[in-house]
Amino acid sequence: MSGSPEAGPIALSDLIAGVNRRFDVAVESRLKAAGVRIEHYRVLESLMRRDGQSMGELAPTVFVDLPTLTKIVDRMVASGVVYRAPDPKDRRRVLVFLSERGRAQFADLRPAVDSERRAATGGLSGVETDQLLGLLAGILNRPH
Repeated sequence: MSGSPEAGPIALSDLIAGVNRRFDVAVESRLKAAGVRIEHYRVLESLMRRDGQSMGELAPTVFVDLPTLTKIVDRMVASGVVYRAPDPKDRRRVLVFLSERGRAQFADLRPAVDSERRAATGGLSGVETDQLLGLLAGILNRPH
């Protein structure tokens, strides 16, 4: 990793941001035809992994703050792809769930996103991809 001699090496955070930006732009262009933003897809994907999450649980998996997530989920509720319901264990908590329409939408969108994910790591071997995933997950899951 090197930059210009005056600027020094490129920072890891800048490289991660650049790769993420390239991926987001590619995915957004594929999702645009369906009228969906990448954050909307991330909500669907997170709820497919574990349905019935609180907003506080969902926000880190979508990579947005709570006020932004509230707006996203409000739009998704209005379009019928998710719904809010009280937590059966604590009626004071509200959870977000996928509707059948949301599950169908995820199934329709997933192939395009998976294709972009494969393209993003196209030059890496399976072992290299696994190593990179492990390293990035370690950075992301490390307490600040």
